[in-house]
Amino acid sequence: MVQLTINNIKVNAEEGMTILDAAKSVGIHVPTLCHLKNLTPTGACRICVVEVEGQRGLIPSCAYPVYEGMVVETNSPRVRKARKTIVELLVENHPQDCLVCVRNKNCELQDLSEQYGVREHRYKGETKKHAIDVSSSALERDPAKCILCGRCVRVCNEVQKVGAIDFTKRGFSSIVTTPYNKGINVSDCILCGQCILVCPTAALREKSALKEVAYALNDKSKFTVAQVAPAVRASLGEEYNFPVGTNVTGQLVTGLKRLGFDRVFDTNFAADLTIMEEGTELVDRIKNKKKLPMFTSCCPGWIKYIEQNRPQMLEHISTCKSPHEMLGAVTKTYYAKKMGLDPKDIFVVSIMPCTVKKFESDRSELNEALRQDVDAVLTTRELVRYFKMAGIDFSDLPEDKFDNPLGESTGAAAIFGTSGGVMEAALRTAYHILTGSELEKLEFEDIRGLQGIKETSVKIGDLELNIAVVNGIGNVAPILDEIQKGESKYDFIEVMSCPGGCINGGGQPIHNKPEKVQKRIKVLYEIDSQMVCRKSHENDAVKTIYKEFFKEPNSHKAHEILHTTYTDRKELLKNSVG
Repeated sequence: MVQLTINNIKVNAEEGMTILDAAKSVGIHVPTLCHLKNLTPTGACRICVVEVEGQRGLIPSCAYPVYEGMVVETNSPRVRKARKTIVELLVENHPQDCLVCVRNKNCELQDLSEQYGVREHRYKGETKKHAIDVSSSALERDPAKCILCGRCVRVCNEVQKVGAIDFTKRGFSSIVTTPYNKGINVSDCILCGQCILVCPTAALREKSALKEVAYALNDKSKFTVAQVAPAVRASLGEEYNFPVGTNVTGQLVTGLKRLGFDRVFDTNFAADLTIMEEGTELVDRIKNKKKLPMFTSCCPGWIKYIEQNRPQMLEHISTCKSPHEMLGAVTKTYYAKKMGLDPKDIFVVSIMPCTVKKFESDRSELNEALRQDVDAVLTTRELVRYFKMAGIDFSDLPEDKFDNPLGESTGAAAIFGTSGGVMEAALRTAYHILTGSELEKLEFEDIRGLQGIKETSVKIGDLELNIAVVNGIGNVAPILDEIQKGESKYDFIEVMSCPGGCINGGGQPIHNKPEKVQKRIKVLYEIDSQMVCRKSHENDAVKTIYKEFFKEPNSHKAHEILHTTYTDRKELLKNSVG
C-alpha cells in the first residue's frame, strides 16, 4: 500500500496504481480523452495532466504510477490553464459544425470546451482537411473530426485484434486511417462498431439509413414492417433517463407504431426459429459425423471476420441466416402469402444494436434476385434520433404488444442479446431433439458473463457435448488455431464479435461505462426467467409456421429461405484492390 496526498487529501493507494485511479478512488474527477480502462495507457492527449511536487513539468495522471509520499494537485491554476489551452487547440483544428453534427450534445470535446469555458477562438491558423470515407455500407470515417486520441486504434488492435486502423504520418499531418488510406470497405475491418463506441467525437459513426426509412414510411404503396432485436429493449431507455437496465419493450412497440409502421414484429420470434434450424443442424452433424465443431452464425461481424481471415474454415459455420435476416425472409414469403401481399411492396426495417448488420442486409448471398430480406437497418442510436424528429415523447408512451404471428417468442430468444445466450438457447432445444425430454435446469451459469472464453460440457443422453462461448472477436484466434491443428475438443462454439455480445453492440447508446453493460445483460436474463415458455421449441407460432409452411426444421424449403452460403472475402478484397 502507498500513501500519497491529492488536493490535501490523504489517499491510500495500491502499489502500481496510476494517479488517475488513485484520484478516482477518493472521488476526485480528472478529465481524460485518450484514456480507456484496462488498456495500455498512452498519456497522448495530456488533458489529464496534474502537478506533482518535485516535478518540473506537468504529469499525465493516466500513465504515471503513484509512489510513497507523492503530493499531487489536480486543479491548480497552472493545470487548469494547460487543460484549457489543449482544448482550445483541439477546437481550432476541428470542424465548427456542432449544430449539425450527429454527436451534438454527446461529444467529449464539446463537454470539455464547456467545462473549461472556451468562449473564443484564440489560435487561428491552418486546419486539417480530409475527405469523409463513405465507402462502407455500415460505417463512416471523418478524419477531420479526429482528435488523435487513439482510442479507436487501441480497441481495434488490443481488444478486437483486427488491426483495421492505425496512426500514420507525423506532427500536423498525423492521421488515423486504414492501410494505404484505402476505403474502409476494402480493409480488414469487420464493421463491429466498437471504435464508434469509444470515439469521443464524430470521427467514426454509423452510416445512417434514416432518410430511406422515412421515405418508405411516407410511401403509401409500401407495407412497412419494423422488427426489434432483444438487446435494443434493454438499452434504449438510457437515452430517456430511464434507470439503466429498464426493459422498455412495450413503449418501444408503441413508438414504432406511432412512427407509422404497419406492423411491428419481434426479432425474438426469428431467434426461436434460428434455434430450431441451428439445433437440428447441430444434431445432424453429430449423428452423421459431419464437420465439427459447428460455429454459430448469428453475428455478421464474426462471419465477416472468418471469411476474411480463415476462409478455409467456412464449413464449420452453421448455414443459418441471422435472426433478423430470417424474419425479413419469413415476412416476405410466409407472411406475404398469408396476407395476400406482394413481397416487392413490403419494406422491412431492422432495429438493431449493431452496425455490421447494415453490411449484412446488403449481402447478395442473403437476398433473392427480386427480393432483399431486410431493406434497411437502424441502430438503437438512429431510432432515438427518429423518435426525437417525430416529436415522440418516449418517456411518456403507453405499452403495446408486438403484432402476431411474428411477434411471439420465448425466454430463450430474449437471451440472444448477450454472450452465451445463443448457446444456452440452443442447448435447451438440442437436448429436447436428442432425448425427447426436457432439461430440468435451464440456466447454464458456466457460459454466462463477460469472460473472453467460457466453456463447459453438457451430458445429453449418452452424448457428452463440449461447448465454448467466445466473448469479443479478439479472443477467437486461439480456438481457430486449435481446430486447424486438429487439437480442438469442442463440438459447438458460439462467437459474438462485440465484447458482451449484442448488448454492447456498435450501434448501442454511447456510454464508456462497463457497469451499464452488466445491467443491460441482467434485463435479458430477467425477461427469460419471467416468460411462461423458455424453450424455442415451445413457441406456438414457430410450431405453426413449420406446420403450414416449412413442414420441418432443415427441410428443403427451410434451407431455401432460412439458410445461406458464405464467401472467401480474401479473394474479393484482392480483386477490389487490384
